[in-house]
Amino acid sequence: MNLLIPDAFAQAASPAGSSQLSFVVMMAALIGVFYFMLIRPQQKKAKEHQAMLTKLAAGDEVVTSGGILGRIVEVGDAFVTIEVADGVRLKIQKLQISSLMPKGTLKSA
Repeated sequence: MNLLIPDAFAQAASPAGSSQLSFVVMMAALIGVFYFMLIRPQQKKAKEHQAMLTKLAAGDEVVTSGGILGRIVEVGDAFVTIEVADGVRLKIQKLQISSLMPKGTLKSA
């Protein structure tokens, strides 16, 4: 019956403080990596997007998150009216504008 149960051997004693200290250092390093690789770039991108939204004005050419290219006709607090073709206007949320395009993009597309 002893063939099925392996023998248990005691481990060598290690100082209690060193294992806790190495754990704390490793967790701090992991949090630092997460901050600099994930959180900080995302916050920077969100700030740039918010700054771009505050600068929007009539006549700017934009692309929405759905891929619609148009020229801004009217800017409100939460909504923007864009003209995608002659006489075709869409009212969309301001947050759905993903990027500002250079002037003349709409004519070349």
